Amino acid sequence: MDQLNRQFVQPGSLAFDIGAHVGDRTGSFLRLGARVVVLEPQPRVFRALRLLYGQNPSVTLRCAAVGAAPGTLEMFVNSANPTITTASPDLITAASGSAQWDGQVWDSKIEVPVTTLDQLIAAHGVPDFIKIDVEGFEWDVLRGLTTPVATLSFEFTTIQRDVALRCLTQLTALSDYVFNYSLGEDHALQYPTWVTAQQIQDDLMALPDAANSGDIFARRKS
Repeated sequence: MDQLNRQFVQPGSLAFDIGAHVGDRTGSFLRLGARVVVLEPQPRVFRALRLLYGQNPSVTLRCAAVGAAPGTLEMFVNSANPTITTASPDLITAASGSAQWDGQVWDSKIEVPVTTLDQLIAAHGVPDFIKIDVEGFEWDVLRGLTTPVATLSFEFTTIQRDVALRCLTQLTALSDYVFNYSLGEDHALQYPTWVTAQQIQDDLMALPDAANSGDIFARRKS
C-alpha cells in the first residue's frame, strides 16, 4: 500500500481520505509524511478513528459524509460488515443476486451530515491526493468537486460499472486527466504508463464479475 501511495503522496503533502472506515489508508499517508483530512460518517466506526488518530497533529477528523451538496443524507448500515455501509440505494439493488455480495444485509438507517470536496478544499487547501471509497456514492462525491486536483482515486465495483463510467466522464470534463487502475487489494497499478479514460472504460467493461472491485486512479497532466 505504501509503495503505491508513494507515487501520489510525499512528505508535506495534503491528502483527503474520503470514506476512511478505520483508517488503513490514513495510516499509509501518515507513514509517508502527509497531513490527512479524514472523513467517515459512521459514528461507531468514527470512534475507532478517534482512538487511533485523534491525538495526531497531522490528522483532521470529521464524522461526516461527502456528497454533491452540503446538508444531510440517509445511510444504509450493514451492521455485520460496516465497510459496505452506503448512501446509495442503487448499490443495494445491484448487490441483490450477486454471488460476490451474497448474504449482505443493510439492516438499519442513520442520518448523517454532508459536506463537499469544494468545502473541504476551502477549509484545508487543495490536496495533492484524494482517496474516495464510498460504496457506490463515488459519482456524487465527485460532483461536489469543481477544483482540479493533481491526483485522486475512486473505488469501482463490477456490480455498478455505470457509476465508474460516470466518474470518468465527470473527471474528463473537470480537467485533462490520464488514468490507471488496481484490482482488489493488490495495491499495484495495471499499466506501466497512464492511459486514456476510454482505455479504462474498455478494461472496466471487459472485467469478469468475479473481479468484484478495485480503484481507478486519475492524474492531471502537467
